[in-house]
Amino acid sequence: MSTDFGQPPLASKNRERVEQHLKELATTSGVQETLTIEWRTKPLVVQVIDMPLESLYYNPGTHRIRAQRSYDPVQDRLLDEDPWNTESQEYLEHLLQAEPSNPAEKDKDFNELKESLKDFRQNEPGLITREGILVNGNTRAVALKQLGVAHIRVGVLPEYCTWADINAVELSLQLRHDTRRPYSYINRLLTIEEEVAAGRQISDVAREFRIRTATAEQDLWVLSCLQDLTERSKSEQVQLRLMDFEDAQEKLRELHRAYGKAVKTNRERAELLKENRLAAIVLEFSKTDVRLIESEFRSRYLEHRLPDSLKSGPAETAERRIPGMNRAVKAPAPEVAAARAFTDAVLRAKAIGRAASSVSVEQHQRAVTVFKDAKLAIEDALEPAGKDARVRKRKQAAPDRLYDACQDIEQCITDMALARASRSLDEESFDEAVLKLKGSLDKLAHASAQSIEVPGDGVAWLLDAVRPEAS
Repeated sequence: MSTDFGQPPLASKNRERVEQHLKELATTSGVQETLTIEWRTKPLVVQVIDMPLESLYYNPGTHRIRAQRSYDPVQDRLLDEDPWNTESQEYLEHLLQAEPSNPAEKDKDFNELKESLKDFRQNEPGLITREGILVNGNTRAVALKQLGVAHIRVGVLPEYCTWADINAVELSLQLRHDTRRPYSYINRLLTIEEEVAAGRQISDVAREFRIRTATAEQDLWVLSCLQDLTERSKSEQVQLRLMDFEDAQEKLRELHRAYGKAVKTNRERAELLKENRLAAIVLEFSKTDVRLIESEFRSRYLEHRLPDSLKSGPAETAERRIPGMNRAVKAPAPEVAAARAFTDAVLRAKAIGRAASSVSVEQHQRAVTVFKDAKLAIEDALEPAGKDARVRKRKQAAPDRLYDACQDIEQCITDMALARASRSLDEESFDEAVLKLKGSLDKLAHASAQSIEVPGDGVAWLLDAVRPEAS
């Protein structure tokens, strides 16, 4: 559901100015600039006019900075209560030029946009309501202001424009391939969730974002997971924000794929894998390190390396009653509960560590110590886990190559049938290739005899097949 932010203070004056410009265009001969937008599922051509930047307002409902609004909770609340006052608009201006993962810093993409506008001016018009709310071009408006430009070219939406229309039009324009500065990862997830929550089919939303439906479903799973993490990180007045996970996109997607495979065979092991990997993601380990973490990572490598302060006590195994209902749910397995408790401890430590000004010095120091101890423990555990993974890879290398060779032979059979039908088989070359295969099988049998003490059926067949030739 779209939020109705009401009308800005200069709404009446802007409506008059827009009407005046549109009347002037109607009486002007020659080619006029227009902009085509998607309006209520159909194309609509709107007129483009010049508007003074000082009279326009940044859109408080823009999806571009949805996650970043939580950077300053006080300003975020003020933005909801009074989005049009100077302080709220200045906060939006700050976020529109900020780094998505760290709003304290300026985004390099914004600097590039600013340089482009400086050199080439405005290539494409923005879009406004008749009340002067920027529907598209918010970031460009910030850059043009900083460059000292007084006016911006904008298309004008119809008079009967609602906040639902504003959201829909912004989304359709921002998802075009030619957009200069696409939504950040978290803001894209929030936008997909908002569209689905509004009642749209996920397949339609995926099509609009130009992604597969399975990818949109994956994005919703990841967002649900991140929302759970932010809740679990809450400690007194501090907690992590969604934008704190802005740079974890690939790790979270790989987690979804790994969890999806594991849950098909064993849900408990899948939950263990999920919690183990989430802890590593919160601790900001690399993607290659996170891949080494499987469901047995804690029990095999991590448990005995954890300091006592990070080891959880015995978990409850009894059923839990659901308040208000005569039902009970099974408590998580002890291993899952322990892994979850570890992830929670890391989450709270990170939240407190990032909010030094909101907590006492002692709290901050304890949190920093917990975070550091947890990271060192996982670093130590990753070393043997990595060695075992490399050993498993070497063990599986030879069988994998044989399976690939079998697929090639199957394809060879198909190619022979086609060649026979067209009488195009090069028999001499084929005979030479078979002799090459025979030599390779001889070597393979010799290596198998040296490596395998008790041959199975397959190896026994191979040894029998080449033995007459070897004698």
